[in-house]
Amino acid sequence: MSMKRVLFVCVEHSNRSQMAEAYARMAGDAGIEALSAGSKPSGRINPKAIRFMAEVGYDLAAHQSKSLDQVSGDFDAVITMGCGDNCPWIPARIRQDWALPDPRDMDDAGYRAVRDEIGARVRALLGSL
Repeated sequence: MSMKRVLFVCVEHSNRSQMAEAYARMAGDAGIEALSAGSKPSGRINPKAIRFMAEVGYDLAAHQSKSLDQVSGDFDAVITMGCGDNCPWIPARIRQDWALPDPRDMDDAGYRAVRDEIGARVRALLGSL
C-alpha cells in the first residue's frame, strides 16, 4: 500500500484546515500523510481551535500556521474550505470544496458544530481513499 497524501487548505490556516489535518492524523493510519496550509496564512493558530481540539484529545498548539508555498508534491486529495478564488488550483486525484463557515467569530456551540462536521467529513474522506 502506498502512502496517501491529503492536503487541507483554507485562507488563514488558523482554524478549519488545522482541525481537518488534526482529525486526519487522529483517524488515519500510518498510510496517511495529512498536511494543511493557507492561501494567506495568519501566522498563528486560533486559541479557540487549540481549546476545542483539546476537547477531542488533540494538541493543536504543536502545529504552525504555514503558507501553500511550504507544501509541495502530489496529493491524493485536496480539500479546500471556503477560500474560493483565494485557493490556487492544486492537482489531486480527489478535489473537493467543503463550504464550511469560518468558526473564528462563532460562539462555543457554533465552533464545536463546525469542528464536529470537519471530523465527520475527514473520517468519510479517509474511508474513501
